[in-house]
Amino acid sequence: MRRLPLLLCAASGLLLAAVAAIPPPEEAARMARYVLHSCDWGALATLSAQEGLRGRPFANIFSLSDGPPGPCGGSGVPYLYLTDMEISVQDLEVNSNASLTVSLAQTPYCRKHRYDPQNPLCAHIIFVGSIVKVNDTEAGLAKKALFSRHPEMESWPKDHNWFFAKFNITNIWVLDYFGGLKIVTPEEYYSAKP
Repeated sequence: MRRLPLLLCAASGLLLAAVAAIPPPEEAARMARYVLHSCDWGALATLSAQEGLRGRPFANIFSLSDGPPGPCGGSGVPYLYLTDMEISVQDLEVNSNASLTVSLAQTPYCRKHRYDPQNPLCAHIIFVGSIVKVNDTEAGLAKKALFSRHPEMESWPKDHNWFFAKFNITNIWVLDYFGGLKIVTPEEYYSAKP
């Protein structure tokens, strides 16, 4: 009788391991969803509107989330919590176009396999699109996605006028294997099972 709970624990552990397994290289859309959901932050590149840097690329780190952590896979929508006081957000007010890069180098996966962050097997995804404020209907979803992964955000100073935004994806490039980038359409990306 004691073996039954142990067998159930072992079976559920195997199931979780199978669910969390990295998608194969031939499933680029699934890989893009997997990597985004696995990452808590990304490098957001804007075109600078700042004096002395105007028009030049400017990359900055932002916390993000496509949904609460766990094997369910999230929505695929990268949500951000922003303030107009932030320099990159000031850039976005002039030109909302941006790119967002997320990488499995941010997770234990690449360290475990001893992959350098530049190794294609340490998958990274480049999203291109624009940053848009979410409407009131979507704000609850964005809040749940972000605060579940970044609980500190809830206590950030209210006088900074934080708002929820999302990365509106128009192009996706996946580098997860040798042989170059793979192009995934937003339609393929959102219809892929994470």
